Amino acid sequence: MELRHLRCLVAVAEELHFGRAAQRLHLSQPPVSLAIKELEDELGVALFERTSRRIAITRAGEDALHDARAVLAGMETMRRRAHDGAAGIMGSIAVGFISLPAYSFLPQTLRCFNEAHPRARVALREGITERIVADVEAGHLDVGMVLQPSDMPATLGSRLVQKDTLILALPEAHPLAGAGPVALEKFSGERFLGFERHIGPQMFDAIVTTCMRRGFSPLMFPARQMNTIVSLVSGGVGIALVPACVKALHREGVVYRSLKGEKTYVDTLVVWRKSDESPLVKALLALLPDAAPRAGRKTAMGGARG
Repeated sequence: MELRHLRCLVAVAEELHFGRAAQRLHLSQPPVSLAIKELEDELGVALFERTSRRIAITRAGEDALHDARAVLAGMETMRRRAHDGAAGIMGSIAVGFISLPAYSFLPQTLRCFNEAHPRARVALREGITERIVADVEAGHLDVGMVLQPSDMPATLGSRLVQKDTLILALPEAHPLAGAGPVALEKFSGERFLGFERHIGPQMFDAIVTTCMRRGFSPLMFPARQMNTIVSLVSGGVGIALVPACVKALHREGVVYRSLKGEKTYVDTLVVWRKSDESPLVKALLALLPDAAPRAGRKTAMGGARG
């Protein structure tokens, strides 16, 4: 018994006409009649009652038809799953991210991924670098977009996906908010808005290091979310050193200025388990940007939330 026998059985049973069944299967009539005869011989029962004017399905034929439909449906499901699985478009993938990718490459990456794999389910979770790295290592997340962690587990692979310069966010009405790069040391007496160190130690350290290079220690006013920091700048509460990608977070009353002198860079990495062979993980990694480091740059790694 072959699948062609079952397909002929279904077609003849639904058409109750050998000629129409043959047309439906894109065959001539003799192969269809032969397939039904071979199937009846193998099963040892008549599947159809034939007269010169009509054919009718027998009770045994109805039972066989039910089973044939189930087998063909199962084969189609197997074929579809194998095809979809090979293409990496089934299943789910859990992605953790800090806020910075949301202001730059993440929306476009997810759009492209969803268009290429519409049947895949993407679960997103925003968080802080250390938590995301731990969750990827533990298998609670499949991929993480983070800043350089203090301790990168040996079981994780990583790749640089974005390199941002730190820039200054100022209230629009600030007397030093004119066009062009600014000298950060002129803001030494200002209140700097930034992440609490236990929330974003990388970013906190990057801000402090950048200010110390200019000869002063910043007066830090802690916040927990990037949205909050930019909103407070808009309200004139203080100023903030932020990665350049944050400019995409448009807020009325805020201007962004580059810094004179030595630049500080903030690196965003993608991390994943080296042992993970998931087609979905590979597909997502292939869509992420690749920001190869260049020699001669001093880099302070930063982490952010919100």
